[in-house]
Amino acid sequence: MSYEKNGGRALDYMPYRLGESRIAFRGPRPDLSGKPLVCLGGTETYGKYVERPFPTLLAEMTGVSCVNLGVMNAGVDVLLAEPSILELARRARLTVVQLPGAPNMSNRYYTVHPRRNDRFTGASQVMKMVFREIDFTEFHFTRHMLGALAARAPERYTILRTELQQAWLARMKTVIERIGGARVLLLWFADHALDTEDAPYGLGQDPLFVEHSMVDQLRPLVAGVVESVVSEEALARGTEGMVCNDLERPVAQRLFGPAAHKEAARAVADWIKRHEI
Repeated sequence: MSYEKNGGRALDYMPYRLGESRIAFRGPRPDLSGKPLVCLGGTETYGKYVERPFPTLLAEMTGVSCVNLGVMNAGVDVLLAEPSILELARRARLTVVQLPGAPNMSNRYYTVHPRRNDRFTGASQVMKMVFREIDFTEFHFTRHMLGALAARAPERYTILRTELQQAWLARMKTVIERIGGARVLLLWFADHALDTEDAPYGLGQDPLFVEHSMVDQLRPLVAGVVESVVSEEALARGTEGMVCNDLERPVAQRLFGPAAHKEAARAVADWIKRHEI
């Protein structure tokens, strides 16, 4: 069992595995008969510290069983590397794909852990040539590494950023193709609107490096795109309703709480109702 403690309480994620997958998904183990809704995504979909994340609420709002295949810190690589995920998504009534950020995937500049996509595992020769002055052995996570590059070599950093955006777009198209775009609903779940422009030199906002023009290129390939921007009211509630202890609270403060998850579930449920899925 996996627990997160909050005084006398404990949040049990009831982890389980699908087939031969090496990833532990959040339970309880779902009933996979029929045509459920399937939710793919990262930390927000998984619902860290949240008792009833948006996939659970979506099932309640629609009356259709919903399988939560969220993976902590997942990038596109997890979706492509796990046959069990794609197999279940292909036979779903609808697959909701929370749009991931671009940095957490292997590319021609660097590699990441195949299941823990936020883990930086090594720089390629191309990367070492472009950033000769950087000692990459000091980095263990993609965000830390990219933040350092943005600060130390901003002009060259923009080259890497563009590369990641192009790789993200190509791989997202592959994910959509393998699932079947007619039954894919993309979900933008963030604290800012999709058309918000990031500064070219900083890290920007999550999902990192994903821009409006990139999502527009995916729109013709899928059933739709739902934009769920967390309200100021939900953000102001902070960790209210989240299950975490004092040591975990700084991490929880960077994540979306129950109110934000309810807004995302409602946005997706309304789309499903309008389209009679």
